[in-house]
Amino acid sequence: MRRAVSTAVLTTAGVVVLLSLKPHHSTVLLSVPPVPGASSPGRAAGPPRDGTFTGAAVRTPYGPVRVAAVVRGGRLVAVRVIQVPSGTGRDQQIAGYAVPRLAREAIGADSARIDAVSGASYTSQGYIDSLQSALDRADG
Repeated sequence: MRRAVSTAVLTTAGVVVLLSLKPHHSTVLLSVPPVPGASSPGRAAGPPRDGTFTGAAVRTPYGPVRVAAVVRGGRLVAVRVIQVPSGTGRDQQIAGYAVPRLAREAIGADSARIDAVSGASYTSQGYIDSLQSALDRADG
């Protein structure tokens, strides 16, 4: 009986330790649900204007994310990062690998309808929401 109790306690402790570990961060793209209250990703109807349009600053648990969309000929040609979480070295590392991938995806899709980068879910969703608000401004 004593052995069964100690085995159960050790097993429970092991599960708690495993659940408390942070997952390995990979660069696999995945879909995440939209943030409640945010506009849905994608282009709004209407002829887009050319220019640089600044998106709303989107709060995340690690700090605000804000981008600007560069539109030429009615197409998204670049995304400029105005602000991303950078308070810690880890924040900088996440932004360093996630932001270029998000920009490539957005330009390729010509919209904010893109997948989030695994390991950077909050930054990705902030980026997508800010980009969508910039594109909404471009659509007038």
